[in-house]
Amino acid sequence: MIEVVITGIGLVSALGKSLEESWQSLIAGKSGIKWHQPFPELAPLPLGLIRDKPSSLQSLTRTVVDAAIKDADLVPPLTDCAVVIGSSRSYQASWERLARKFYADEDSRAEKLENWLDTLPHMNAIATARQIGATGAIISPMAACATGIWAIAQAAILIQTGQYQRAIAGATEAPITPLTLSGFQQMGALAKTGAYPFDINREGLVLGEGGAVFVLESKELAKQRQAKIYGEILGFALTNDAYHSNQLDPEGRSAIASIKQCLERSRLTSTDIDYIHAHGTATQLNDQIESQVIKKIFPAKVAISSTKGSTGHTLGASGALGVAFSLLAKERKILPPCVGLQKSEFDLNIVTTANYSHIQRVLCLSFGFGGQNTAIALGN
Repeated sequence: MIEVVITGIGLVSALGKSLEESWQSLIAGKSGIKWHQPFPELAPLPLGLIRDKPSSLQSLTRTVVDAAIKDADLVPPLTDCAVVIGSSRSYQASWERLARKFYADEDSRAEKLENWLDTLPHMNAIATARQIGATGAIISPMAACATGIWAIAQAAILIQTGQYQRAIAGATEAPITPLTLSGFQQMGALAKTGAYPFDINREGLVLGEGGAVFVLESKELAKQRQAKIYGEILGFALTNDAYHSNQLDPEGRSAIASIKQCLERSRLTSTDIDYIHAHGTATQLNDQIESQVIKKIFPAKVAISSTKGSTGHTLGASGALGVAFSLLAKERKILPPCVGLQKSEFDLNIVTTANYSHIQRVLCLSFGFGGQNTAIALGN
């Protein structure tokens, strides 16, 4: 099968407006989570905002795509290139603003609906294709919090099967909207003070905005043009619990299956993994079940951390951010810390401060609402 490598990364998060800025803040143990009140009708909350006000999906996506293309030393137009850009919330913020205006002023409803087609869920990926001049396949996946890793996997499949030699893939999320905040609050899932993954006193998730986009290429093309290679995609898997709309299978059976499938397809064993970027949402149920799953499969020594205590939970983009941080961890031989963790509830080797380690193979995990489980393995 054709080998697929990553040659460019673009990332923006509450930790920083670039990949390097976010990485340096992460390994320094900083958090981008702060108190904000973006909507006067809602009480202040800890949030992972990039700026003082919520970002737009359009500008967020354009920024990370530009950064990834530049990082890969490519110049548009990239005609024969696939685009796989996903999002969990997509243009929900635009739809909420439109609804408020629509019902506030009946006389200008037609005028307000003029550009509504531009806010359909798949238009974010189409906008990226226009941005880089790509005329190849466009895929706009949505798999809840598993979206980011699944987007990368779908792009890898396009290259592995010989349909394309290059793809732009990842996920972006601008989820700070009244409806999203109210929905998670109604579920009792939002933290009251901050995000503390795997901590005995964890309170819940903190919503964050951000995105990560990658340039994927066949290894042959990357070597041909002497591109910098961050790492190779060794294997991946996606499974579904078929259990509940927002609760995980308490036995974690499908999550275990996704990891085992990923390892098998990567031709790895559990002892080959040096670092696991966990989903680690800091909710009671997710952290508990994810810890059980990891303990059932991996040796006690494997290093683990979640970066959501730094960036907040970027929903569909979270797995993509995890892949980006994992690639830098592997490249620079630094284990990123699980910021926010003070006292772990679980008997796992969780990284609390950044430290050097000989990392060769990493595993990234994402578990989304509806029981969607993804795992991706990365190596040299």
